[in-house]
Amino acid sequence: MNRASQASRAGRPFRECLQDCRLVLMEGAVLERLRRETLFAVDSPVANAALLYSEEGRAAMGAIYREYMQIGVDSGLPVLALTPTWRASPERTAAAGFSGRDVNAEAVRFLHLLRAPFGEGARGIFVGGLMGCRGDAYRPQEALSAKEAERFHHAQAWELARGGADCLLASTLPALSEAAGLASAMAETGLPYLISFIIRSDGRLLDGTPFPEAVKAVDGSTDPPPSGYLLNCVHPSAVVRAEGLWPGWLARRWIGLQANGSDKAPEELDGSPVLEASGSPQSLAAQMLGLRRRWGLKLLGGCCGTDGRLIRALACGGAEEKPA
Repeated sequence: MNRASQASRAGRPFRECLQDCRLVLMEGAVLERLRRETLFAVDSPVANAALLYSEEGRAAMGAIYREYMQIGVDSGLPVLALTPTWRASPERTAAAGFSGRDVNAEAVRFLHLLRAPFGEGARGIFVGGLMGCRGDAYRPQEALSAKEAERFHHAQAWELARGGADCLLASTLPALSEAAGLASAMAETGLPYLISFIIRSDGRLLDGTPFPEAVKAVDGSTDPPPSGYLLNCVHPSAVVRAEGLWPGWLARRWIGLQANGSDKAPEELDGSPVLEASGSPQSLAAQMLGLRRRWGLKLLGGCCGTDGRLIRALACGGAEEKPA
C-alpha cells in the first residue's frame, strides 16, 4: 500500500464525520490568544510552532487547546483542532533554526497527546494539519503561482500526513493561484483536505476573485478536489453582505466558517495592535448559526478575537437546533 492510500485510510473517520455529523466545532483563536493572554513571544518565523520546544510554551498552548476540546466533549459534538503549523513551512523552520526537527509531525503528536486523556471522548476530537500561504495573508500580491505553490507546500503537506493528521487545512488564503497549488499538494497525500479563504464584504478574495469562481477553479484543477471550503478571518456581517451574490450550488461546497470577532476590513486589521470585538460572543455565535441554517454549514469555529466563550455559544446554539 502506498503512502497516499495509507493516509486515505487514516483519514476515513474524518470523512465519515463530515458526511454524517450535523455540526463539527472548530477551535477558536490560538496564536492570537497567546499574543494577548500570555507573556510568550510568538514572533519566531514559525510563530507559535516554536513553543513546542519549551515546557512552558507547550503548557500555555495546551491549556488553550484543551479548553476547546473539553467544550466539544461536554457538548457531545465533534471538534477539529488545528496544529500550530500555519507558519511551519520548510523555509520558515530553517529560518527559525529547526532544520533538524520534524516540526509538523511533532505538532501533530502534541495534539494527539492532548486528546488522549479524554478517553472515549477522544474519538470525536480530530487533528487537522494546518497550512498557510508563503507570504503575508493580507497581501495577495505576494501569492505564489499554482505551480510554485504546489512545489513549495508539498513537503509540509507530507510531513503533516506522515505525522498522523486526520485531515489537512490550508487557511487564510488571499489568492486563487496559491490556493490551487496548495490544493494539489494536499490532494497528493490522500488525506481529506479543506481550503479556507479570506474575503472582503463584496464576496471576493483579496486578489479580486469572486468566492464561487475560486471554488469552481480549485475543484476543476485538483483530483480529488477538497472535501469542502471554508471562510476564515472574516466577520459574519461581511459574509451576510456578500451572500446575496452567491449561487445556490455553493451550499454543496461551502461548509464552514471560522469567524473574526471584529467586523473591521482586512486593511484595518493588518498589523493592528488591538483587536476589538464587534459584539458579544453570543451575538457572534447567533450570526454564525444563522448562516449555518441558510447554507447548511457544518464546521463552525473562531478566528482572531475569539476564545472559548464563542465555541461554547456555538455548541449551545447548535444543540438547540432541531436536526434537519
